[in-house]
Amino acid sequence: MVEIKLTYEGDLHCHAVHGPSGTTLATDAPVDNNGRGESFSPTDLVATALASCMATVIGIVARRKEIDVTGMKVAVRKFMTTEAPRRIARLELDLEMPLAADHPDAKLLESAARGCPVHHSIHPDIDVVMNWKWR
Repeated sequence: MVEIKLTYEGDLHCHAVHGPSGTTLATDAPVDNNGRGESFSPTDLVATALASCMATVIGIVARRKEIDVTGMKVAVRKFMTTEAPRRIARLELDLEMPLAADHPDAKLLESAARGCPVHHSIHPDIDVVMNWKWR
């Protein structure tokens, strides 16, 4: 169990503290939803969580297989619905791998990304698209 403590600071800003490490982060509402867009929005954090979870799980599998994926990059684009209720409609990820497309474990690493806990936690109505770029 991990506890995260959050304080609403007013003006659509929140401040969160990660219990185990003390690391903090701030959120703000996006410009298109009454905020100033000065930090991650809550839905930006969902997109970020997916990208970092995929990269982390790939890293776990790669370490186990003694594959160096240092320099892997993931870009994620979040698209919101235009109709009510406001929600994430689509997440597009570009995963740049520092390995050749014909690497013997390429499919294993792709499967690892699809199997990450955040991906399994995302509602099936959210379209998740993964674009793989191999060296």
